[in-house]
Amino acid sequence: MAGNSQRRGATRKAGSKKGATVGSGGNRRQGLEGRGPTPKAVDRPYHPAAKRAAAAARRDEKRPASSRQAGRSRSSARAVGDETVYGRNSVVEALRAGVPAKTLYVLSTVEADDRVREILRLALNQGVPLIETTKVELDNLAERGIHQGVLLTVGEYEYAEPEDLIEAALASRTAGLIVALDGVTDTRNLGAIIRSAGAFGAHGVVVPERRSAGVNAAAWKTSAGAAARVPVARATNLTRTLRDFQQAGFFVVGLAGDGSTQIGDLDVADGPVVLVAGAEGKGLSRLVRDTCDVIASIPITSSVESLNASVAASLALYEVARARG
Repeated sequence: MAGNSQRRGATRKAGSKKGATVGSGGNRRQGLEGRGPTPKAVDRPYHPAAKRAAAAARRDEKRPASSRQAGRSRSSARAVGDETVYGRNSVVEALRAGVPAKTLYVLSTVEADDRVREILRLALNQGVPLIETTKVELDNLAERGIHQGVLLTVGEYEYAEPEDLIEAALASRTAGLIVALDGVTDTRNLGAIIRSAGAFGAHGVVVPERRSAGVNAAAWKTSAGAAARVPVARATNLTRTLRDFQQAGFFVVGLAGDGSTQIGDLDVADGPVVLVAGAEGKGLSRLVRDTCDVIASIPITSSVESLNASVAASLALYEVARARG
């Protein structure tokens, strides 16, 4: 009956009153607090990515030690300072010269011609780790360059000192021949000049430390492996370095379109010579030009055209080699 508090269920329990209440008393505090960042997929045991990683780890444990070492080489192929040499000619030339190679990547479906077979033989003899890989990975390592199915990773290039080039020239049986570059910032030009220097028997190339191209992957590629045979020295101050060459008995010849003599008429070509090429457009800087013993020109038929540094240096090297017979 109404008002009978003794009837079962008639008494409302404390705290069960319906309607709005003031605050939650901390009951919902845990629900309001963040749970931190979402774990990575590989860190969640039941995620497919974590299962794949665990399966790969188990397979790696079952592989021979040599194979595991090759797999680690894959992840460290592009360490800081490492460079890549790709293309069959570039790779075979680098291996012939004994560059400090780290890893050789070969496309698993590469056509084994004479160059590829020589690359594999040289790499095996030199103990260079070999990894068969896919075209996608080779494309990424070569940064979409034309790798022809082979790519070599090498350590950071070790530059020589200008004094080393002087000593090598003086110790050789031929008159010294050096190429110095003033303000050449295109690495492909540098690679082409290194290749020409090797073709015409130069003892080395000198580049400034600042505001100049350095030997990187593009230079390695353009030099077709000649960077492994022709030493490249860095000069802290190019003008001072040219004076050091002069004191060692070298004749410093600057290349410019307004030169007082043509390179083919140079009467000092049979002695120790330093050929100095400037950047296309700006040419030789004032201090370098003033340091040169003579400014020589390369005759061309058009007065409005000019030659870039690599072409000018190549033609000058040819003329010096021709004068020496």
